[in-house]
Amino acid sequence: MMESVCVYCGSNPGFDPAFRAAAVSLGTEIGRRGMRLVYGGSHLGMMGVLADAVLASGGKVTGVMPALLVEKEAAHRGLTDLRTVHSMHERKLLMADLAEGFVSLPGGYGTLDETFEIATWSQLGLHAKPVVLWNVSGFYDPLFTFLDGIVSAGLLRPQHRALVRRASSLEEVFARLAEPVEAGGGKWLPGDLR
Repeated sequence: MMESVCVYCGSNPGFDPAFRAAAVSLGTEIGRRGMRLVYGGSHLGMMGVLADAVLASGGKVTGVMPALLVEKEAAHRGLTDLRTVHSMHERKLLMADLAEGFVSLPGGYGTLDETFEIATWSQLGLHAKPVVLWNVSGFYDPLFTFLDGIVSAGLLRPQHRALVRRASSLEEVFARLAEPVEAGGGKWLPGDLR
């Protein structure tokens, strides 16, 4: 059973109340299952809602934040464990090392950056951990269409496209996290570094 999950999500709350509800339900379930949340360490927006829900349900939370952001008072001061690093690159690496799987809730540039970097690391065979996008209120529908278009254009192999999994409900998030992942998305062929 998975003991830790990294969640990427917005430091803004967004306009759709379903985003906040998803963060609360995901955090509550992480805590209920006795899992550790690994996330960006902020008290702001969906990040703060998520962490508070895990803590309220008796779970443990490890936040990872660059010193520059801690100094700007964005750090959540009630976490089980707050790790301070020097850079965003160190942040992403440590979060990846601490987690056994990854879930993306709705978010902006940072969420997309983290999601695609961790998916790329999976494509390269650097890890064999699941990457799940929770498609709350159809938020990621345009992104999934775009990814399928990249496959159709011959710029992404179908087995690598499959490394980014879609979930439409809380139950589906945990079902996708439980599915095995083949490092590198299967057998490598010439041109796979695209």
